[in-house]
Amino acid sequence: MEQMNLFDSRPQTAPLASRLRPETLDEYVGQQHLIGPGKILRQLIERDQISSMIFWGPPGVGKTTLARIIAKKTQAAFVEFSAVTSGIKEVKEVMARAEDNRRMGVRTLLFADEIHRFNKAQQDAFLPYVERGSIILVGATTENPSFEINSALLSRCKVFILKALDENDLARLLRHAVESPKGLMDMNVQVSDDDLRAIARFSNGDARTALNTLEMAACNGRMDDDGALHIDGEVLAECMNRRSLLYDKQGEEHYNLISALHKSMRNSDPDAAIYWMLRMLDGGEDPLYIARRLVRFASEDVGLADPNALPMAIAVYQACHFLGMPECDVHLTHAVTYLSMAPKSNALYTACTAAKKDIHDKPAEPVPLQIRNAPTRLMQQLDYGKGYIYAHDTQEKLSKMQCLPDSLQGRRYYHPTEQGREGRIKERLEEILQWKNSK
Repeated sequence: MEQMNLFDSRPQTAPLASRLRPETLDEYVGQQHLIGPGKILRQLIERDQISSMIFWGPPGVGKTTLARIIAKKTQAAFVEFSAVTSGIKEVKEVMARAEDNRRMGVRTLLFADEIHRFNKAQQDAFLPYVERGSIILVGATTENPSFEINSALLSRCKVFILKALDENDLARLLRHAVESPKGLMDMNVQVSDDDLRAIARFSNGDARTALNTLEMAACNGRMDDDGALHIDGEVLAECMNRRSLLYDKQGEEHYNLISALHKSMRNSDPDAAIYWMLRMLDGGEDPLYIARRLVRFASEDVGLADPNALPMAIAVYQACHFLGMPECDVHLTHAVTYLSMAPKSNALYTACTAAKKDIHDKPAEPVPLQIRNAPTRLMQQLDYGKGYIYAHDTQEKLSKMQCLPDSLQGRRYYHPTEQGREGRIKERLEEILQWKNSK
């Protein structure tokens, strides 16, 4: 935790992204849905009517920058807080000073970067001061606030969603960096608009990545006899040899991508399924995790419409276990394509869900006597197994013996569809039910 002086000059040795950090709304790039002319957040900032809020968005889209612009615009005392370096003691000290400021008519704006990293106790410590108005809390997070921020605190904050910057915004920002005195103007950098757009595309909406890539390319550029620094395609290719896509194996994006994969396969879209699966691998996901999800999908969404789906998914899991990355990517592609194109039935899933609901909601009734095992004489004397009919002894290989408890007699869980092989199963089940219901 430290008191910030936002008017300090930034040394030229600072990273390019820091030197070019906008200090006014007019300099700010992107997020026009929030700070464009007439938009609500811009009006709140310009009128100095800020209340507690959360900025939620991917890295490098201007969450911290926007908080600092607010700090310069407001008449409140500004404090920046770190979840990594601040414990409950530091939180309470700041809150005590904020309470003193409130009594003297001065508001305190507390900026909590990466607020999702604050633990429950730290977040709870903010709550009474937010309620009393001692502090205006501005938090920034890359994680879904619904999961990472206490509901009581979240209910007292307005959530603003910041979007990834588009290619035009990033290209304009990069050109400004080349031409700005605070940027690379002194280096006389020569770079084409096409190459700047290539950096913009590579950066995937992240301004910090874009500026860092440009700075790296400039540091490795070719100087000509006139003192101009040229950035060519070869240098850019080296600086952009790997893009780290946004992917947190423990965070929301993990679940977003597995959801995209699952729903693409369910929608019989092999191209989308292949894309999302490879996005997960590119982000560092464990291939065995993906393979396990495919095993689940084979029963949940394909089921008996294609009985080969489950053994195929298990075989792919084993192949991934044997080979590992990167070779097993083709096995996973095999599986997601097969499962996407397989006929779909959720009859097994709905049967499982309905039976579990009955088990949860209804009394746990005893097993009917006729289908109990009777290995001892006492059990036989108690009529265990009495009335049991061995189906193989009958001509039809069927019996009308009751197998469910009395309260569930006639209850059906499995309702086969007519998709794929399950159509034959449906015909067979209807024949069985008709025979059992006949006199």
